[in-house]
Amino acid sequence: MTDTLKVALLQREIVWGDPAKNRKNFLRAIEQCSKADLYILPEMFSTGFCSKSQFFAEPASNSSLEWMKECALRFNAAIAGSIAIDDAGMHYNRFYFVKPDGEFDYYDKRHLFTYGGENNFFKCGKKRKIVEYKGFRILLQICYDLRFPVFSRNGNDYDLAIYVASWPASRADVWSTLLKARAIENQCFTIGANRVGDDPESHYSGDSAILDAYGRTIAACPPETECEAYAELSLAELDEFRKKFPVLNDRDIFELK
Repeated sequence: MTDTLKVALLQREIVWGDPAKNRKNFLRAIEQCSKADLYILPEMFSTGFCSKSQFFAEPASNSSLEWMKECALRFNAAIAGSIAIDDAGMHYNRFYFVKPDGEFDYYDKRHLFTYGGENNFFKCGKKRKIVEYKGFRILLQICYDLRFPVFSRNGNDYDLAIYVASWPASRADVWSTLLKARAIENQCFTIGANRVGDDPESHYSGDSAILDAYGRTIAACPPETECEAYAELSLAELDEFRKKFPVLNDRDIFELK
């Protein structure tokens, strides 16, 4: 258990439907990146976002997950990002969190993007997922989940929320506003890792950022640019703020059905 967590998000273009090339590109990006405890990749980093899962879904024991394990071992760091998965014939937008020892957890996207037809091909997840890593409790979320604050409400059970995304440039202001809102209302560090570039459906400007529990930007990527955002998060500073201003103690208590 440690008091700090070094995080790096990788804002990159994604080659449409080419896992091998995308894995190669992200490997190069990690190699060139500042040394971190956790590297965060965007939503569907191996293929680009596609709502028609039959085109891109990889088997659950897939080469992209194996690649994440290899990277985690090689760089002695956790690797996080989502992949389109075929699990026993059911398709999920699955967010993997892979630790250096090869152990992994995953979260299946709860809020499917019906506007883009994601619900017609993917099955939604039913449970929130919080993983523990280096003393931090980390909530895993994917893109459209960002619009639904009830699902991410902090029950004093996490310290960092990560949103991996393929969030279009046309709604960039919404993305930035909601990231700030989730950080403030949940008194947590919040990371939004978005892609840049184009696919057949949308243009993506990135606007990836790392925020503190005040909603302030600690680090960010310029829009329309391939780059990294790096920060060292302090659990002690977060705990001090929560004790000084204990907003979460006054939260509404409820359970999701």
